[in-house]
Amino acid sequence: MKMEPVSESTIGAAVGEFFTITRIVMNIIISSKSSSKELRQKLLSLKPTIDQISKISSDAGSSSYKSQPFKDIQAEVQDGLHLVKKLERVSSFNIYRKYRYGKQILKVEKKINDFLLTQSLAGLVLDVQKLNAESEGFKERLERIEEMGQHIIDSVNAKMTNDATSNSIMLHQMSTTELFGTSIDESNDTVMAEQSSSSNSQVPDMPNFVVGLNNLVNDVKQILLYQKGVNIVGIKGMGGSGKTTLALAVCSDSQVKDIFHNNIIFITVAQSPNVKGLLEAMWDKIIGGRRPQFQSIEDGRNQLQKKLSSKGFQKILVVLDDVWSKSNIEPLLFEAEEYKTIITTRQDYTIPILDSTRVYNIPMLQQADALSLFCFWAFGRPSIPRTQDEDLVKMVEAECKGLPLALKVIGSSLRGEPQPVWENANKKLRRAESISEYHRDNLLHCLETSVDVLDEESKQCFLDLGAFPKGRKFSVDSLLDIWVYVRGMEWQDAFVVLLELASRNLLNLTSDPGSRAISFGCAFELSFSQHDVMRDLALRLANHDNNIHCKRLFMPSKDDSIPTKWLTLKDQTSQAQFVSIHTGQMEEQNWCQINFPEVEALALFFAASQYCLPTFLHTMPKLKVVIIYNYSSKRATLHRLPSFPSFTQLKSVLVERLIVSSPFEYCRFSGSLEKLSLCLCEGLGNMTLLDKEQVPKFPVFREIIFDHCSDLEELPGKICNLTYLQKLSVTNCHLVKKLPDDLGRLRSLRVLRLSACPSLSMLPPSISELQQLEFLDISLCRSLKDLPMEFDQLSNLKMLDMRECSGLKKLPKALANLKSLRRVICDESTERQWLAIKASTMPNLTVEVVEERFSLDWLDD
Repeated sequence: MKMEPVSESTIGAAVGEFFTITRIVMNIIISSKSSSKELRQKLLSLKPTIDQISKISSDAGSSSYKSQPFKDIQAEVQDGLHLVKKLERVSSFNIYRKYRYGKQILKVEKKINDFLLTQSLAGLVLDVQKLNAESEGFKERLERIEEMGQHIIDSVNAKMTNDATSNSIMLHQMSTTELFGTSIDESNDTVMAEQSSSSNSQVPDMPNFVVGLNNLVNDVKQILLYQKGVNIVGIKGMGGSGKTTLALAVCSDSQVKDIFHNNIIFITVAQSPNVKGLLEAMWDKIIGGRRPQFQSIEDGRNQLQKKLSSKGFQKILVVLDDVWSKSNIEPLLFEAEEYKTIITTRQDYTIPILDSTRVYNIPMLQQADALSLFCFWAFGRPSIPRTQDEDLVKMVEAECKGLPLALKVIGSSLRGEPQPVWENANKKLRRAESISEYHRDNLLHCLETSVDVLDEESKQCFLDLGAFPKGRKFSVDSLLDIWVYVRGMEWQDAFVVLLELASRNLLNLTSDPGSRAISFGCAFELSFSQHDVMRDLALRLANHDNNIHCKRLFMPSKDDSIPTKWLTLKDQTSQAQFVSIHTGQMEEQNWCQINFPEVEALALFFAASQYCLPTFLHTMPKLKVVIIYNYSSKRATLHRLPSFPSFTQLKSVLVERLIVSSPFEYCRFSGSLEKLSLCLCEGLGNMTLLDKEQVPKFPVFREIIFDHCSDLEELPGKICNLTYLQKLSVTNCHLVKKLPDDLGRLRSLRVLRLSACPSLSMLPPSISELQQLEFLDISLCRSLKDLPMEFDQLSNLKMLDMRECSGLKKLPKALANLKSLRRVICDESTERQWLAIKASTMPNLTVEVVEERFSLDWLDD
């Protein structure tokens, strides 16, 4: 039967109803006060109208409504309703997903608004005046939700530490109450254990909440301290069983600290270690002073052994954490009086068979402890809340089989989720067999439930984590660049996804103490890492398709060459979008020819002093992000640098530990480049010589980073031609004495980071011309004695970090003219002067006083 057409007023009502819903949704997002029952009623009342419109669009007799623009807008309305439904199911605690869904809904609303105006349909559904009012309302709501996203980032920025577990708990328990002063569930009691800080900076902090360790610590102490002739204790257990936590607990034990007089050293070995680099780190941490040049691993071991064998050393305890190979651990073991070693490992065969060695097999948690740990991550308290189904909670917890990692990750994933999600997780967990050393696949199957609760966009982001090798920390920048340039996300949205993954313990986040640049879109000093089991989970889920059709082609571990199974792709066309390769030294003949026409992200990880880039680079015309990461103790020289202009879409190049003669040699072939990051690189020297050379123009350059570039002396003047540059970082570059005189020509610059440049003696007067500058970091620039007279002309400056600027004794009074300044980070030497400025003319100024800090943690990365 032919259906009667729906009137224009009905169509208008449908669209108008959607506008009403978005306003309700925004109230839910911003204030969390509106009732989801009201939202559900609105959806149900709108659904019949939407169904009618959909049927009419397929009716051949209603050709006037079959135009493509109208079909598109119908799809947008449907997408909007789908997003509203998804938002309704989001837990009130999940501020990250509420923000992202709310922002997507606003985008749909804008498309509908634009459609009505551009198609001249305003008269059909709403009068023009009302539509314009809706448009203004949209702008206001967009500003509010953007403020929400910024508020999330600012709150996280202020609380991020260098302890991953502490950060995870903070992100996990952060609620809208904390951010907006609106109570979500005042009856929900949360338990936050105080940060337990090690008295020795060479040992990482203990996790904030631990259970069931007292007996285990006593067991290990009994073996280590009281069994005669024992110098090495191996703590063995499967992945995620708490080996590292137990080792940290032993190090934090008051009796152990008294016996070893705090001479406790913690070294993470990992799966593919730079053994020579670890020996150098051990010398620095145990011996101290000037370190001799180690010619080889054997030479380094011999020199350390000789030094340790000499008299005069106090008792020493060394923890070698996360050991995978006997060949890697042997050079790190030493014999000396009162020298003891703890090894954590998964395999018996990595622990040396000696009379002085004992093995301790770590047990799974007892039921009561397991339930407390699970509840802490699921509910923020060590017990089951009265509002929860106790039997269901215990069934889910029981399926984790006492494995701490499973309890932590699965508990995190179910926090705030409704009962149907819990029931579905329980069913899936019950299909897995017992978790043991021989059931790794079943452990991964168990942990899949923590990924099931993610939305599709967050799942794809999690799968990208499989590209990064185990046991290492990486700058968050590398991950965010992939999500922004390859996944098409906005930076703020990508960062919120990062926080959500960290809150669910799917990755670990750590921050350089005192870093404040995150609020301004800079995440370089924020690092991420993964538990190796979670990385295996990402690889498992990413590799469902065969090599040709899979979207991600990642090497699971380091190898001497590319995997044999990749050779099946030779002379074929791969559909991979993201390729990650992890090898040692590579020469041209080690590569094979593979066609990668769809690749948009390429990550190359290696440990070598010489490295030939892949021969198949020229088959990647869509390449957008390149990551080149050398973790050898020596800088590497690259060969076969591309010299062709085929990378027309390249956006970001990040390189680490390379010898470079010019930063532009890595990007001379792409006028589309927006970001260049050079970390721990050498060969730059005095870059003003580049001013005499032909340097390509980069009209869209947005960000440049020089970090720990030890021989960088001066930036080229031509860098000031990058008028679109928004962020410039020159940090930990000890030879830099001055900046280009024409720095003020960077009129778009919003962020200028000059931290830890101790030779920098002045800022150019032209800095006052940076009218867009919002964040300036001159911390640890000890040679700076004055600020330019024109400094007060930085009318948009919001944050100034000047801690440990010992040369800046007296501040110019003109600083009181910085009307936009909201936060100053300083030390005690300038605190009084800033407080006087605050009292006189800047009552809204926050003056944050920090203690001196010194860290060599970056040497371990």
